[in-house]
Amino acid sequence: MQIKIAILFAAASTAAADTLPPRFQSVDVPSHVYDGGWEHFVGGGAAVFDCNGDDQPELFVAGGSNPAQLFINTSEATVSFHSNTPSQMSLTGVTGAYPLDIDGDGFLDLAVLRVGKDLLLRGKPDCAFEPFETLKFQSQDHWTTGFSATWENGQSLPTLAFGTYVDRSNPDGPFEACGPTLLYRPEGTTYGDPIHLEPGHCSLSILFSDWARMGRADLRVSNDRHYYVRGGQEQLWAMEDTPRLYGQEDGWLPYSIWGMGIASRDLTRDGFPEVYLTSMGDQKFQIFDPASDGPTWRDATYERGTTAHRPHVGEDGRPSTGWHAQFGDVNNDGLDDIFVAKGNVEQMPDAAQTDPNNLLMQTEGGQFAETASEAGVASMEKSRGGALADFNGDGWLDLVVVNRGSDLEVFQNEPQAGNWIMVDLGQSLPNHTAVGSFIEVKTAKGVQTREITIGGGHASGIIGFHHFGLGDAETAEVRVIWPDGETGAWQTFSPNRVIRFRR
Repeated sequence: MQIKIAILFAAASTAAADTLPPRFQSVDVPSHVYDGGWEHFVGGGAAVFDCNGDDQPELFVAGGSNPAQLFINTSEATVSFHSNTPSQMSLTGVTGAYPLDIDGDGFLDLAVLRVGKDLLLRGKPDCAFEPFETLKFQSQDHWTTGFSATWENGQSLPTLAFGTYVDRSNPDGPFEACGPTLLYRPEGTTYGDPIHLEPGHCSLSILFSDWARMGRADLRVSNDRHYYVRGGQEQLWAMEDTPRLYGQEDGWLPYSIWGMGIASRDLTRDGFPEVYLTSMGDQKFQIFDPASDGPTWRDATYERGTTAHRPHVGEDGRPSTGWHAQFGDVNNDGLDDIFVAKGNVEQMPDAAQTDPNNLLMQTEGGQFAETASEAGVASMEKSRGGALADFNGDGWLDLVVVNRGSDLEVFQNEPQAGNWIMVDLGQSLPNHTAVGSFIEVKTAKGVQTREITIGGGHASGIIGFHHFGLGDAETAEVRVIWPDGETGAWQTFSPNRVIRFRR
């Protein structure tokens, strides 16, 4: 197949990046609060995606008992947004949302998670949305807290997975009353009834990932021990004709946590993704073991300094509660860092009440150091969802954080030293944004590998340019392994630009 590459813009090269923490400045945005009763103690996500074609991502933010809002990106040098919410999107009961191009028409759609019936909204030009009328997607009344999507072989529509939490209709609940994960596999050009992946253990984050580079994405599910209490654990479903749970005989290592969010990224530069799992009490960083010949991740939390298990400022020494997690190179030194949104569930006495967000910066030796206070993002609100994304097109990752019971926060990253590139993928096939691809970026430091996924985090999804920090590298080689396994040639680019790959 012919692959066309277009360079959109270039900026002056910067000097070598130091391992200094970034500097963020709070940005004023219109008021928005995620709130509500116990059904909105969890959730509170944001979808980050470009819905008007100007290459700057908008925000669709869950409101819980308040209406969700769409924020149009009006950034120039300074990050800015204004609220402009179509009636179809001014919804209550929303816990989170994930962008994806379901019908392959080039406009990004939204999977909207709710306490109630989940929705699929069809994207149209200029940030207009309408319900899909042709997909026959039907949702029951669920408490939905997780989402992921992938394109299985030969399908023109994505396979959709919705993670449900406590079954509110169970009279014996809420403990040990967890709903199933719902799997919608396409039937030609429509969806039928969902497959119930059971047992369900009250999931708060789910993610399709081709963890073994075998051309098939399996479904990881992170579950909340607070409600399944006993007999449950984290899960990985093999997406075979009949999905099955991986077990110890496959190499899966069972463990139980108060699972809240999933982040996935290759940090060891072996081409296979590690995972970071948020929890109530501590966070888990797990390194994939390619020698195991199975789905085996080994704990490296203390070894790498990523526990983030107690507040790093203030006098509250009780355990932290982690929610959204995301990898991203926030200082463009070529090493991925970790952002974690923190906040007490509500008034849980055994957990920290003042629980600042974390920004864990990776060092050259693979260790992580806490820098959120110095960077200016150690919010003390009850944070839930969020995203690292470049909102103003300067090549530096900014930050949005959704808070329970208090206003949405947006932080602008102030450029320092460090080169970067951003890669935009597209193809003319139904999977328009090339979900399931791998991008490889090679510099003298090694190869950064990025799997293109939809899902994970905590109720928060992002589609857009794929950002890579390059440090002081003056060139970078880039190639794409497309979802069907076709591998592009290595091609060399100068830094500080956006590169589009179109197949």
